[in-house]
Amino acid sequence: MQLRIGNGYDIHRLVPGRALILGGQPLEHPAGLGLDGHSDADVLVHAIMDALLGALSLGDIGKYFPPDDPQWKGADSLVLLEQVVALVAERGWQVINVDSVVIAERPKLKPHITAMRAAIAARMGLEPDQVGVKATTNEKLGPEGREEGISCQAVALLQKP
Repeated sequence: MQLRIGNGYDIHRLVPGRALILGGQPLEHPAGLGLDGHSDADVLVHAIMDALLGALSLGDIGKYFPPDDPQWKGADSLVLLEQVVALVAERGWQVINVDSVVIAERPKLKPHITAMRAAIAARMGLEPDQVGVKATTNEKLGPEGREEGISCQAVALLQKP
């Protein structure tokens, strides 16, 4: 059996007039802000996709879903995640687990984490206990702390039987 680990990172700017989607869940930001991006800008799912791709040295999500390609405009990141999981499976690998941490001052994410884990797990063909999602603030430091954006870091463990 072979094992591979990959890490992923994503950050998107918070702006008015956009939806706030994290882990496939629509959330309400107290200031009415959402994440800016070509797709739905779901930083949690994007970081997980990059971790999966990185584990197999397949590049990053920009290689597969370029931001200048109109077909990905407003795309649901959970649908893109399914495509990345399919790439992993096509190469004979299985996802053992993923773990992530979302860095955001607001909104409070704890009430939504169970739903995020379930949505991600369902799209990846995993059990929710194979998907870790944690949330933290940046203690008012940096772009996340100033509520200029939300970021996420993720890791993925893959095996090839």
